[in-house]
Amino acid sequence: MSTNLTSFIKSIRDIMRNDAGINGDAQRIEQIVWMLFLKVYDAKEEDWEMDDDDYVSIIPEKYRWSNWAHDDKSGNAMTGDELLDFVNNGLFPELKRLEVSKNTPIKQSIVKTTFEDANNYMKDGVLLRQVINVIDSLDFGDYDESHAFGEIYETILKELQSAGSSGEFYTPRAVTDFMAKMINPQIGEKMADFACGTGGFLTSWIKELEPKIKTTEDRDAFDNSIYGIEKKPFPYMLCITNMLLHGIDVPKIEHGNSLLHNVLDYSDDDKFDVILMNPPYGGNEKEDVKNHFPSELASSETADLFMSVIMYRLKKNGRAAVILPDGFLFGTDNAKVAIKKKLLNEFNLHTVIRMPHSVFAPYTSITTNILFFDNTDSTEETWFYRLDMPEGYKNFSKTKPMKLEHFKPAIDWWNNREEINEDGFDKSKKFTKKEIEDNGYNIDLCGYPHEEEEILPPKELIQQYQEKRKSLNDEIDRILEQITDILGIDLEEDK
Repeated sequence: MSTNLTSFIKSIRDIMRNDAGINGDAQRIEQIVWMLFLKVYDAKEEDWEMDDDDYVSIIPEKYRWSNWAHDDKSGNAMTGDELLDFVNNGLFPELKRLEVSKNTPIKQSIVKTTFEDANNYMKDGVLLRQVINVIDSLDFGDYDESHAFGEIYETILKELQSAGSSGEFYTPRAVTDFMAKMINPQIGEKMADFACGTGGFLTSWIKELEPKIKTTEDRDAFDNSIYGIEKKPFPYMLCITNMLLHGIDVPKIEHGNSLLHNVLDYSDDDKFDVILMNPPYGGNEKEDVKNHFPSELASSETADLFMSVIMYRLKKNGRAAVILPDGFLFGTDNAKVAIKKKLLNEFNLHTVIRMPHSVFAPYTSITTNILFFDNTDSTEETWFYRLDMPEGYKNFSKTKPMKLEHFKPAIDWWNNREEINEDGFDKSKKFTKKEIEDNGYNIDLCGYPHEEEEILPPKELIQQYQEKRKSLNDEIDRILEQITDILGIDLEEDK
C-alpha cells in the first residue's frame, strides 16, 4: 500500500483541525465523504467514457472534479475565497438541483441524491484546497490502489462508531462477513438489505460472491445482485461511494424508508433470494408507520417491523440472516408472539447464533443474535448455538473489535452439529417447534450463564426492563384468560 494511502486519514485530520467550520468527527467525516464521492465518481466517468463514445456526464463540465479540483501545479488552481465561493455558491447549488427523472440512469441520478443533504463545513479556502489535494492524490485508475483504498474506506466507516449517534449504522465487518459466508451466495441470486447503512452487508456479499464469477454473463449477474435502501442521508452517501469503490457501477441503492410501504402490497417482483440485515432497534415508530402492517404484527419496536418486512419480501426458497436484540428472543408481548408464530409457521428458522456481549461496542452493550431462516417450509426444529467470548477477551472494544476468526467455533459447529453442555449450561441444543410453542414463543435459549451478565448503561437497562415488563404483563393476561375460560367466568360481567 502506498504511503499516501496509509497517511491519508491522518493528514486530512491534521488539516481539518485548523478549520473553524469543522466541529467534531461526524462533520469531518461527512466533509471527506462528499469530496471522496466526487473523486471516485470522476474516475468511474473516465471508464464510462472509454466504454461509450456517446457518454455524457450529468455533472456540468466546470463542476466535474478533474476540471476544478485537480491542481496541475501551474499555479492556476483555485484556492482561498475563490475556491470557497465556487464550492458554496456554484458546485453545491448546481449538484443539488440537477434534473433527474425516473428515466435517468441510476449511475447518474446518484449524484443528485448524494448531494441532496450534503454540506460543505469548511470555512477556510486555503485549508480546503489542501484537503482536496490530498484526496486528489489518490489514483483510482490503478486497480491495486483502488482496492487498497477500499480498506482505507473501511477505516473511515469504523471511525463512525466513535462519532456519536452516527455509529448506529456500522455493523462490525466480522459479523457481516460471517453471515455472508454462512448464507453462501450464488451467481444469479439477488440480495437485499432494507436498512443498509454504509453498505456493510452489501460489501460482504460482494466479497463472498466475486470469486464465483466465471463468465461475462456471471459478471452481469454479479453487478446486478444487490439492492439497498437507507433512510438517513449521510450513511446513504457513504454507501453509494462504498459500492462504486467495490466496482458496482450501477449501485441500486435507494434513499428512503422501507417501513413506509404497505407490506400486503408487495408482489413477487419486490422479493429477493437473500436478505442480510441488522435492522435498527430500540427505536419506536409513529402510529402511521404501524398502519402499513397487519394489526397483529404492528409492533411499536423498529426491529419487529423490519422482521415483518423481511418475511413479506423473501422469495419462495429464499434465505435470510438477520441480527436481532435479546428483546426479540425473550419478548412475549402480543406483536412479538405474532411475528414469531408467523416465522415458525411459514418459514424454516433453522439456526439461532447467540453472540457474546459488546460485539457492537462502544455504542451499545445490548446483546444480539443472528437468526438464519429460509422460505422453504414451516419450522420443524431450531438449533441454538452460543458463541462465547474468545480466550483472553473480557470485552470487545474499538481497539479490540470482534474478528472473523472469533466465529471459527460456530463455523466448525455449523457443518457438524451436536448438542453441547458446559458446566450445566446448554451451549448448543436443538428444540422442536412444539417445544418453542410450549415455551410461549420465548426463544431465549442457550443463553449466557448469568454470572457473565453485564451492567448496561441506564437508558439501555430501562429499555430492557420495559421490554421484560411488557412481556410479563402479556403473559399474565394470557394465563388469566385461560383460567377464566376454564372456570367459565366472564370478568366483564362482574365489573
